[in-house]
Amino acid sequence: MATGVEVFDLVVIGAGPAGLSAAIEARRFGLSAVVLDEQRRVGGQIYRAIEESSPRRREVLGADYAAGAKLAQDFASCGAVHVGGAAVWNVDRDKTVSYLLDGGSRKVRGRSLVLASGAMERPFPVPGWTLPGVMGAGAAQILYKSSGAVPTEPVVLAGGGPLLFLLAQQYLEAGVKIKALIHTTGADDYLRAAPHVLGALRGWKDLSKGTRMLKKIRSHGVQTFAGASSFAIEGSEKAESIAFTHNGQRKRVETSLVLLHQGVVPNTQLSWSLRAEHRWDERQLCWIPITDAYGQIEETGIYIAGDSRGIVGAKASACQGRLAALSIANRLQPIAPGAFKQREQAILDEIRAHVQIRPFLDALYRPQNEHRIPEHDEVMVCRCEEVKAGQIRKYVEVGCLGPNQTKAFGRCGMGPCQGRLCGLTVTEIIASERKVSPQDVGYYRIRPPIKPITLGELASSE
Repeated sequence: MATGVEVFDLVVIGAGPAGLSAAIEARRFGLSAVVLDEQRRVGGQIYRAIEESSPRRREVLGADYAAGAKLAQDFASCGAVHVGGAAVWNVDRDKTVSYLLDGGSRKVRGRSLVLASGAMERPFPVPGWTLPGVMGAGAAQILYKSSGAVPTEPVVLAGGGPLLFLLAQQYLEAGVKIKALIHTTGADDYLRAAPHVLGALRGWKDLSKGTRMLKKIRSHGVQTFAGASSFAIEGSEKAESIAFTHNGQRKRVETSLVLLHQGVVPNTQLSWSLRAEHRWDERQLCWIPITDAYGQIEETGIYIAGDSRGIVGAKASACQGRLAALSIANRLQPIAPGAFKQREQAILDEIRAHVQIRPFLDALYRPQNEHRIPEHDEVMVCRCEEVKAGQIRKYVEVGCLGPNQTKAFGRCGMGPCQGRLCGLTVTEIIASERKVSPQDVGYYRIRPPIKPITLGELASSE
């Protein structure tokens, strides 16, 4: 063990629902716990800036967001240590975590570790998606959560997924003009989701929220196009319009601001860097780390909780954080079997209730192939290194078998984001060209530093 490194029973990476809940549960059993997060304040992306949000902002963002205030309060009073502004750049299997803070590199070590790095927006590589005036709907929502910033001009929302409709409702509540809502959900999607209706009805509370959202959007008279496909952002130097196919016809809406979204995917950079085994999930079309029932990677004492383990939503993520911490507490200081089982069963029952609607949502909002695997060779895939879809296809033609080899062919995935924005797309392009499963193609070999670090910061490492 490294000398001079502070040791905790539990080190948590991520201060969202899963991470905060894990720390609270650990403290409930008397374990020492520290939570590291890049943001200065707790909340993660879901409850971002919850402690500073005004009553009006909470009203606009809705009850689900406002519920994060109670979690933040519980964390503040539980006795866990919070290190805000900490960018984790390396995690070792001995559970030593290296992070950047205030210009220097520091370390902390845990007897156990919970990775709760959450989710990120799925890449949406369509023509023109890198033009100024185009951004992710999730990023736009973060701007409002963080500072109350909203567009001052009419906006077009395009794509699919619950967050797209949620943001539309929130923008309308905030007084933002929505020029058009262009979403991909059509008849085929409802047919695909039909077998999962029973589970959705069991989660009727979540289903009713979606119904209310759509009703509100319609009541504002927003121009809506359902079942849209073949998106393309048009413009020479910035976004000028969005083109798409609707009911078999090519249509165009003029706009200088387009917010794209087609769901979220697990942020798996940390679990990949630990050489954890992952599987390609055909239901959610993403990589998911393989863990035991409590979220543990093999027998390492390292756990994954929340959306970084597979998209489950905020409430189920919080439960997974508690479940991981319960398992950790039982390993470090065994709990009476009866008490452990009772607590475990209560958490599992909560998780089941929260994820009943998930198969329905995954089927209904499944991203279209053409919006994940660019049909046009000129579409930018790796934004950092400016590698286009056609270049990746040519790499395959001359023998490239997987994403890691694209680095040698053309630096794809070697920029500051370390493949976060292009990894899934590269995997699926190669799989499509080779006519094999993404599982056979694999993902980038993620190495430290996970986040950019200067030589000066590295030299300052304790």
